[in-house]
Amino acid sequence: MRILVVEDTKDLNKLIVKTLTKNGYSADGCFNGEEALQFIAGAEYDAILLDVKKKKMDGYQFVSLIRERGN
Repeated sequence: MRILVVEDTKDLNKLIVKTLTKNGYSADGCFNGEEALQFIAGAEYDAILLDVKKKKMDGYQFVSLIRERGN
């Protein structure tokens, strides 16, 4: 299972990715919605762990945008 972690707190992002990887998941971490869009353009993810309170693009905007794009 491949998971994308979108969390702007760097230490928390690294901890989540490390924990998921240690438990057998493939996990990528990014720090904002714009980066996340680049990640999902280049790979398929089974799940996205998303922090909804973001500065550039909040989690709700991100989900709306990827749903409009058919993801």
